[in-house]
Amino acid sequence: MSETKNAKKIESHISFIKTKIGYFDHEKWDVYHAALELVVLISEVVEQFPRGKAYLVDQLQRAGTSVPLNIAEGAGEHSANEKARFYRMAKRSATECASIFDVCERLRILNEAQYTKGRELLLRITAMLTKMARTSVISTDGSN
Repeated sequence: MSETKNAKKIESHISFIKTKIGYFDHEKWDVYHAALELVVLISEVVEQFPRGKAYLVDQLQRAGTSVPLNIAEGAGEHSANEKARFYRMAKRSATECASIFDVCERLRILNEAQYTKGRELLLRITAMLTKMARTSVISTDGSN
C-alpha cells in the first residue's frame, strides 16, 4: 500500500474514533491544527538539510513540536493564568521556529516557497496565541 493511501486510511480511522469517542478541547481549535501543520512542514523541510546541520534539525524539531504540545497542555488547565502561561510558551516556541527559519534561509537551506509557507504559518499561529494568552488573563483579572 502506498504511503498516501496508508496515511488516508489512518486519518479516516482516527476521524472515526474521534466521532465515536469525542474530542479534546484543543482538537477543535484552528491554532492547534495550524501547529500540527507546522510540525508536518518542519518534518518535510528537515529531510533536505545537508550533513553537518543536525543541530538545526534538532532545534527546529524540538521547538516545532513544543508548539502543539503547549497548546494542548494549556487547554487542559483549569486556571486561566496557567492557560495563559502555556499559550505564551507555545508562542515563544513558534518565534524560535521563525528565527530558525531565518537562519536556514540565510544559509540557503530553505527555498523561498518553504520559507514563505513557514513564515506565514508562524505569523498566523503567534497571532492566535497572543490573543489566547491575553483572553485567558483578562478572564481572571477582569481588565481589558
